[in-house]
Amino acid sequence: MHMAARAVRLTMAALLLSCSAAAAEEWRSTSSLIGESRYGDDFQHYDYVKPDAPKGGTLNSVSSGTFDSFNPFIVRGTAAAGLNFFGGFLWDTLMQQSTDEPGTSHPLIAEAFTHPDDYSSATYRLNSKARWHDGEPISAEDVVWSFDVLKETSPNFNRYFSSVTEAKAISQREILFTFDQTGNRELPHIIGDLPVLPKHWWTGTDANGKTRDITRPTLEKPLGSGPYRIASFRPGSEIVWERVEDYWAADLPVNVGRYNFDRRKYIYIQDENAEWQAFTKGGLEDIRPENSSRRWSVEYDFPAFEEGDVVKREFPTESGEPMQAFVLNLRRPQFQDRKVRQALTVAFDFESMNRNLFYGQNTRTDSYFEGGELASSGLPQGKELEILEQYRDQLPPEMFTEEFKLPVYDSPQTERQHLRRAVKLFAEAGWVIKNGRMVNEETGKQFAFTILGRGPTDETISGAFIATLRKLGIDASLRIVDTSQYINRVRGFEFDVITGQFAQSASPGNEQREFWGSQAADVQGSRNLAGIKNPVVDALVERVIYAEDRDDLIAATRAIDRVLLWNFYVVPQWHRSELWLAYWNKFGLPEKQPAYVGVDIDSWWIDPEREAALAAKYRSQN
Repeated sequence: MHMAARAVRLTMAALLLSCSAAAAEEWRSTSSLIGESRYGDDFQHYDYVKPDAPKGGTLNSVSSGTFDSFNPFIVRGTAAAGLNFFGGFLWDTLMQQSTDEPGTSHPLIAEAFTHPDDYSSATYRLNSKARWHDGEPISAEDVVWSFDVLKETSPNFNRYFSSVTEAKAISQREILFTFDQTGNRELPHIIGDLPVLPKHWWTGTDANGKTRDITRPTLEKPLGSGPYRIASFRPGSEIVWERVEDYWAADLPVNVGRYNFDRRKYIYIQDENAEWQAFTKGGLEDIRPENSSRRWSVEYDFPAFEEGDVVKREFPTESGEPMQAFVLNLRRPQFQDRKVRQALTVAFDFESMNRNLFYGQNTRTDSYFEGGELASSGLPQGKELEILEQYRDQLPPEMFTEEFKLPVYDSPQTERQHLRRAVKLFAEAGWVIKNGRMVNEETGKQFAFTILGRGPTDETISGAFIATLRKLGIDASLRIVDTSQYINRVRGFEFDVITGQFAQSASPGNEQREFWGSQAADVQGSRNLAGIKNPVVDALVERVIYAEDRDDLIAATRAIDRVLLWNFYVVPQWHRSELWLAYWNKFGLPEKQPAYVGVDIDSWWIDPEREAALAAKYRSQN
C-alpha cells in the first residue's frame, strides 16, 4: 500500500508538472478576436510610429461646455477633458486596444493572460514594473478592488462585465476572473479593457482628513498610472495635463513613439462659433476635427489657411462607420408604434440635405454595422436565416421577403410618393390629418415631439427634417440647451429625439447589451438611448456574445442588424469614410497613419522651430 500510494503521488506530481508546463505555454501577450496579430513575439512598436519622435511642446485644444469632476466612472458630474470611460490619460488599463488592428489588444499593466478552452475564466498576470505615479507598485489587490468598485458603481461596467462573477487575487501579480457561463469567446479579451485604479488612494483621506468616495464627483487631483497627470486646472474652464517623465510604461511597444507632447491644455468654450473663431486665430486650438461639410468646403478662407499656416487633411478609415441617427425615445408614447417610427424614417429626405447642405460629401447610413462584413444586406439567407427563423412569429413578416431600403428623394415625384406613404403608415397606426394637423383618431391630440440639441450643428441637421414633418401636420421643433444640461438630460432619458452615434467594433460582443438590452433601457446613463425592450433583440445579443466562431458571429450580427433596422428605432442619417482634420502647421507626424482608426494624434510631435515661428507671427498680428 505504501509503495502504491507513493507511485500515485509521483504520478500526480508528474501530471501537475505537465499541466503547469502546458498552462505556462498558454500564456498570451497579445489578445485577438479576429485572427493572429501581425505583431508577433518580437513586437517593438507600432509600424506607423516614429520610435524616436522628439518630446516637448504644448498641444492646445478646445472642449465644449464645462466640467466639474475628475471621476469619469459615475453618472453624476461631467468629467474633464482627458478622462473617459476607460481611464483616459490618467489610468492605464490591463491591456491596450490596438490602434491599427481590429479586435486586438496588447500588454500594458498586464504582461500576459491565459484562459481554459471553455472560456469559463481568465487569469491575468501583471507587469512587475507597473507603478502608480507615487512610485507604489500596481498590485493584484488594486485590480480586484477596481473591478469590484467599478462593477458596483458604474452602470456601463456593470453591464460590460455582467458575466464576470468574481475577480480574485491568486498572488501579488495574478488575478483570476471567473465567468458565469462558458463559451463567451470575448470575455477573456475584454477583461483587458479594465482600468486599474489605486486602492490605497481612493480608500485614503484627502488634505482635510476626509475619506475619499469614488461614488461621488471630485475635483481633487487623483493619483494615476498613465502617461499624463493633471498639472493645473480652473474648474469648468481649463485643465492642463503634463507628461509623466518617468512613466513606467514609456518603453512598452504600445507606447514607443507616442505621447510626445509635454503638455496638453484644454480651454472650455461654450459657443461653437466662438470655438471656430478661436481656431482661425491660433493659440487656443491646434488640431480641429471638422464635422461641418459646409465649413470644410467653403469657410477655410481665413488668412492663416491661405498662407499655409493651417493645413487641411483627409485621413481614410477602415474601422467601419458609426450609426449616426435621430434616436426616437420609445419611453415616449408617440414612438411606441413601429408604423409611426417607420413613417418618420420614410419622411426623412437625405438627398436634398446632402445636396443643399453637405455639398454632396455624405453617404446614407443603412446599417448599424456600416462598412464591413457584419452589415446585413439583401434578404436573409444561410445561417443568418436559420437564426431569424427561430423568431419568425415575433418579427415583421416583410423582413423575410423584402430588402431593407431607405427612401431615396431624387425628384419632386418621389418626394410626393414618399410623403404619401408616410401618411398611409401614420393612418395604419391610428393617426390622420385633420385641418392640416396630424392627430390621433381617438384623442384628437396632434402628433408632436421636440428634438433636443446643443449647438448650431443640431440646427443644421434638424431644420430640414422639421420642415418636411410640418408638411405632414406634425408639430416638430428643436430645443437647444447648454452642454451640461444636454448631457444630464440624455443621461436621464429626458428627451423625445436626439442625434446619437453608435460606434461598433469589428468584433461586437458584451457592449451590445448596453446598446440594445432590455435591462439597460431603464438604467440612467446607459447607452440604450432608444429604450429598446425587445425579447428577440435580447436573444440575438446573447447569440452574438456567445458566438462559437467568426462565421457564427457574422451571421448573428447580421441578424441583429436586420431586426434593429426593421423595427425603425432610429432614423438613420449619414457618414463619411474619412476623418477631416485641420491643424496649425507646427507638427511633425509619421508619413503613415493607422488606417483602422484613421489618425493617432498621440503619434504626432511638435516641431519647435515651426511652433516658435507661428507664435511670433500671430502674436504680432493679434
